[in-house]
Amino acid sequence: MAPGSRRGGARLLPLLLPLLLLPAAGGGCAAEGGPLEPFDALYASGVEAYYGGDFAGAARCLERALRSRRELRAARLRCRRLCRAQVRLEEPGPGAGGDLRFFGSVLRRAECVRRCEEPRLGAVSRHRAAEEVRADFQRRVPYSYLQRAYIQLNKLEEAANAAHTFFMANPEHMEIQQDLENYKTTSGKATLIDQEARQHMEDYSAGVRHYDREEYELAIELLERALQGYYSEDEDCQLMCEGPQRFEEHEHLDYKAGLYEAIADHYLQVLACKHDCVRELATRSGRISPIENFLPLHYDYLQFAYYRVGDYVKALECAKSYLLFHPDDEDVLENAGYYEGLLEGTVDPATIKPRKEARALLRRHKLESHLLRVAAAGLGFAYTEPNYWNRYGARQDEHSVPSSISSEPEDGPRLSLTKKPMPKPDRELKEGGPLLYSDVKFVYNSEQLNGTQRVLLDNVISEEQCRELHRVASGIMLAGDGYRGKTSPHTPNERFEGATVLKALKPQLSISLPCSQKKAKLCRCQQERRNDLSHPIHADNCLLDPEANECWKEPPAYTFRDYSALLYMNADFEGGEFIFTEMDAKTVTASIKPKCGRMISFSSGGENPHGVKAVTKGQRCAVALWFTLDPLYRELERIQADEVIAMLDQEHLGPSEMNINPKDEL
Repeated sequence: MAPGSRRGGARLLPLLLPLLLLPAAGGGCAAEGGPLEPFDALYASGVEAYYGGDFAGAARCLERALRSRRELRAARLRCRRLCRAQVRLEEPGPGAGGDLRFFGSVLRRAECVRRCEEPRLGAVSRHRAAEEVRADFQRRVPYSYLQRAYIQLNKLEEAANAAHTFFMANPEHMEIQQDLENYKTTSGKATLIDQEARQHMEDYSAGVRHYDREEYELAIELLERALQGYYSEDEDCQLMCEGPQRFEEHEHLDYKAGLYEAIADHYLQVLACKHDCVRELATRSGRISPIENFLPLHYDYLQFAYYRVGDYVKALECAKSYLLFHPDDEDVLENAGYYEGLLEGTVDPATIKPRKEARALLRRHKLESHLLRVAAAGLGFAYTEPNYWNRYGARQDEHSVPSSISSEPEDGPRLSLTKKPMPKPDRELKEGGPLLYSDVKFVYNSEQLNGTQRVLLDNVISEEQCRELHRVASGIMLAGDGYRGKTSPHTPNERFEGATVLKALKPQLSISLPCSQKKAKLCRCQQERRNDLSHPIHADNCLLDPEANECWKEPPAYTFRDYSALLYMNADFEGGEFIFTEMDAKTVTASIKPKCGRMISFSSGGENPHGVKAVTKGQRCAVALWFTLDPLYRELERIQADEVIAMLDQEHLGPSEMNINPKDEL
């Protein structure tokens, strides 16, 4: 049984074959002793034991693989930090041989690192894992195996924590999400432990939560701890960049370069890695995109929190620290001026400086950027400087303090104490106006549905059309059609049947549908005594991350989707309500009971998380539709469906009779 799946392990075998070819660690995870065992070999042994049915052995090897990887990193950090302190790099002297002092110190530091590492790690080559294995650990795949092994061993608490750890890096994995709901139901466990949590991010998120609740003392404590952890992690990141590098533009064995070219090539790889630590420390596990403006936001939250507790010196200090990153931010400039006024007569505001660690990091970051640009211009080094602290102009991103809304007296800082706005859709249509079809009935708009870019309509199709569509679709639906054959694409507790628009058109159906389909009919069948969701809370064009209050617009999400709709066929079932939630995936903002001809439509982004409650009796059927404004992403089946429509038109059974316009698609 494959991790994260109840349908066997065949789909993971291609990924696992490279692992299984690795040598087993000490005869299948033997007793510990001597140098640290390579984590890739332990991982291979754990996977092999798992598929061999030895779940105790699998759990033991996988636990040791994870521990070995952590110890490997800790050993390297310890030795690099020790040798940096013990062996100072010398400055080159003048004249011939002046560089010998510098290169001599480089050799001594290399010797120091080797001498420090070898007793614990053994030969350096033992710990060079393949890229595929490193990617598995980055995606926390070992925890997926561990979860299933723990289940077989009846260790439910350990299984729940392993599942949670995996899910935090893979929030799009709906079966693991369902497993977590099951653990909560069966064990009543309210607190799950992320065993790979990055403490500075945990502290930051907790600090922001306290800030939102106006618990400013607690917010300050956690945000200050988050900053301390950030700078500690930054130092570690810098040290880890001093390891082996990949030379993407040439095969290393065939590479022939002079002394300084070879040194420059390697150093530039290290420098680019160090420069990117800002992005690395702002990116959650399993994500590609960092939290925008992450480090400056610590100071932005703190400047107002300190003001609220009456510590105006710290408020000004943090405001000035934030302005190092964004010197033109008018709101914070105004706040800083206000804090200076509060301190007038007691403290000279000129003596209050930005924090030294922020100044040092920014100074180093600017120098790194300068060297990389010089290398790009003079050495042909490929480099483009990212915008590391983008704040979206007026700070509309959900992590920013929306400073433009006044909730203080006229002479106070104009900072909002209200709830932060939901993310805005990428493309916003103007609401209102007449309906295109006279029979269609308007029910609710966005405001009435407690959200943005939402509309509920009735009578989109008639009772007769519902029955006819259901009758026709019943003859062509297949289990998993439209979802690559997955019979339970959203939850293992129900059976999904569907038919794509192409399959619906090929029998030359004459069905009146005043809309443009990208996917066709789907049905969910009952399973009684369920309290889970038929379709877990998600967004249609981004990966919803409720813990981070983010929606990451990156693969495997369908990022090209702009608008979504569901057209319901029937009401003769129990359960199955469609729900909108806030980004926490828990707080329900609207609930819709399906019925024939009812359509709910909404923008596809993180502003509209949604899901479906469990179907407890009967069969719930609907037409799912997604629309894109980008013609590059028209689905192949839609193009083929257009060809079928053209063929039917030639046979005098055209779009006018079917009321399906191939140009309707947004």
